[in-house]
Amino acid sequence: MAVKIRLQRHGKKNFAFFHIVVADSRAPRDGRYIEQIGSYNPNTNPATIVLDFDRALAWLKVGAQPTLTTRRILSYEGVLLRHHLDGGVAKGALTPEVADKKWNDWKAERDSKIEAKKTGIKNAAIEARKAAKAEEVKVNEARAEALAKKAAELAAKEAAEKAAAEAPAEEAAPAEEAPAEAEA
Repeated sequence: MAVKIRLQRHGKKNFAFFHIVVADSRAPRDGRYIEQIGSYNPNTNPATIVLDFDRALAWLKVGAQPTLTTRRILSYEGVLLRHHLDGGVAKGALTPEVADKKWNDWKAERDSKIEAKKTGIKNAAIEARKAAKAEEVKVNEARAEALAKKAAELAAKEAAEKAAAEAPAEEAAPAEEAPAEAEA
């Protein structure tokens, strides 16, 4: 019986998540499986991977073959590296201490990269919000400036109309007074 480590699709359309399962290669994709060893959610950034490391390593040691996608997931989680290091220890090429040191160094580097990515995503979101707020303030200032200019123009127009309305009355009054002065 050929055993595969593969993904089993779940979730709704355009929002899939996957179970990582060990199954007979003849079983349907979403059908019967031997053991579920984890889950993979590509909808988050970075993708969420929950994996039973020891069970995945045990299945690799007994000959289970991962599919291409699960091979990448297992590599990302370090299962393939651990399998490789354990093979070196079994052949006598490495000591267990050296293998553990290499594993711990790789794990620390990987964790720092993941943390840096999460921090970068968070900082990018904060910067995007700051930029959007600055743009909004700029637009609001431009609108306020336009409204103030329009209000000033309207006030000037009203003052001109008021002056024009008072000016003919003032012009007519001195004209009436002027003949009265001429009679005297």
